[in-house]
Amino acid sequence: MTDVDWSRMGYRSWSDLAVVRQRLAAGADPNTLVRGRGRPLHHAARVGSAEVVTELARLVDDVDAVDDGRTALWLAVHTGRPANARALVAAGADPERPMMGGWSPARLSLAGATPDLFDTSATLTEAEAAAVAESRRLIDALAEIDAEGMSLCCVGGIDAAEAVRRLQATVVEDEIAVADMWDATDDESMQTLGVTDVPGGCVVSQPWAYGASMPLVALLLSADTVGYSMYANPKSGDQGAAVHDGVITGWDLSPGDGWSAAGAPAAEVLRVFLYQNHAVEYCCAYAGVRPADARPFTEPDRWVRLPARDWWAVSVN
Repeated sequence: MTDVDWSRMGYRSWSDLAVVRQRLAAGADPNTLVRGRGRPLHHAARVGSAEVVTELARLVDDVDAVDDGRTALWLAVHTGRPANARALVAAGADPERPMMGGWSPARLSLAGATPDLFDTSATLTEAEAAAVAESRRLIDALAEIDAEGMSLCCVGGIDAAEAVRRLQATVVEDEIAVADMWDATDDESMQTLGVTDVPGGCVVSQPWAYGASMPLVALLLSADTVGYSMYANPKSGDQGAAVHDGVITGWDLSPGDGWSAAGAPAAEVLRVFLYQNHAVEYCCAYAGVRPADARPFTEPDRWVRLPARDWWAVSVN
């Protein structure tokens, strides 16, 4: 082979020491960026085996090289791979090095499933420890939710009655049979939403379609507060939007994907870490709402119907 690089490495290849050694022997550079994946050591730290991490760590120029704001050790901690983290520390990686909003690998580990991963004097603040405890409670409380096809908008600081007022919605007196709504395509079904009071605010939901995630819903609800909406699209995955005081601050987001942008604030880095693969719970945490169970998303307190208007408008004006 000539001009060997890290292309066409399958997911499992990063756990196969023989495959990695074959690439290295043929000339693949352990310091060269892998297209779409970062440096080889960083990618192995996220998805590979400790054996591969050990091999690459002894060959790289800098075991603590930063790629997109993160070291390989930080990624191993963030993705819940303690064996990879131990291998990196054995190779000289620094668990106390702050990055990503000030979070060092050592401090981040305290918020995860292996708080004793490092011998560290690092601690969590009272607010951070409370966020960790709430994440565990919330994930457990909403464990029964099957979100596929559902839409929602979590809003902090207002109750259900205020949400209905802001949407200029009409309370539906008739009983709504959720099972019958899945195949409905008329405007009335799309404009029928559930609204429920929860600690910290309220939840607007639609179990069968994208209605609760229509942009104008969140824009109207978020006046003087914060909201986060999502549609669990069966075809393309979770589609989220962050809204602050009538302004969309983030669009086409992927809540629960476990990835925060370099430069993200410390609270967001922690939230992304805590709610990996838990999209609905992330939406709740972002808005600061604390439902006790799945009921606001599956059996809302009240059903309301939106007035006829363009709910895809991107401005409240």
